[in-house]
Amino acid sequence: MSPTVENSISLPAPVLAAYSYCETVTGSEARNFAYGIRLLPVAERRAMSALYAFSRRVDDIGDGTLAPEVKADRLGATRDILDRIRDGKVDEDDTDPVAVALADAARRFPIPLGGLDELIDGVLMDVKGVTYETWDDLKLYCRCVAGAIGRLSLGIFGPAPAPGAPQTEKAAEYADTLGLALQLTNILRDVREDASNGRTYLPADDLAKFGCSGGFDGPHPPAGSDFPGLVHFEVRRARALFAEGYRLLPMLDRRSGACVAAMAGIYRRLLDRIERDPLAVLRGRVSLPGHEKAYVAVRGLSGFDARQIGRQAGRRRA
Repeated sequence: MSPTVENSISLPAPVLAAYSYCETVTGSEARNFAYGIRLLPVAERRAMSALYAFSRRVDDIGDGTLAPEVKADRLGATRDILDRIRDGKVDEDDTDPVAVALADAARRFPIPLGGLDELIDGVLMDVKGVTYETWDDLKLYCRCVAGAIGRLSLGIFGPAPAPGAPQTEKAAEYADTLGLALQLTNILRDVREDASNGRTYLPADDLAKFGCSGGFDGPHPPAGSDFPGLVHFEVRRARALFAEGYRLLPMLDRRSGACVAAMAGIYRRLLDRIERDPLAVLRGRVSLPGHEKAYVAVRGLSGFDARQIGRQAGRRRA
């Protein structure tokens, strides 16, 4: 019997229901993410859904309308749940389905749960209204809210290279870097939405360099600014991060590599759209149609991106 079938049969009904709840949350709240994890085997897909559902809860607290002190309290309570999971104190009949699912996933996979502590730390930075003077400052935030998710995911579908694939010692570093690339793309896409919520993520140094310190509270950039120049500057930074992070792909098995390639590929295509029309991010949210996401998923499942990155790495070593 395959491990996937065995895992499915052996799961108690409350745990199956908890995973089903997390998969519903993932499918409704994270369409880009959901496209990628559909390509995983059942056990890994469930675990990733549990990871997403917990992360979504943390993000929703940070993005909500509660007072900062209430948000901080709720984030503290969420960290308490994480501690219970870590200590093995969540039973299958617990009333919190996300905790039940994540606790089961953590028993089945070597998930570095400390990454979720980092996520909570990053959201607390949002709650406190932290701003970022330099890219190094922003990078710390991105590592908390996105790089950590890359490392957590690696705990679920860890490196399993084929013969001749590159060594995997740097897999966590590449996963972290790919998370940074995704988060910077998110920041560019959501620049106006974030501004309307009183948040500015792009480094103050970069904003000043391109005359954009006035902010982005409307469909037009600040008068006299070089907003396209700012966007193109950040796009180049994101592309460099993608190039580095994509070195992870040849280190993964086919299904896991397809999952990562699909998620990253969707964001790379978003980046292409933003680069072609920088002002679009001030007019509304830039997104991809479903058929294009499906194409990216098929391309990832074919292993094309992993093979291409593997060939590039081979040329560099030669």
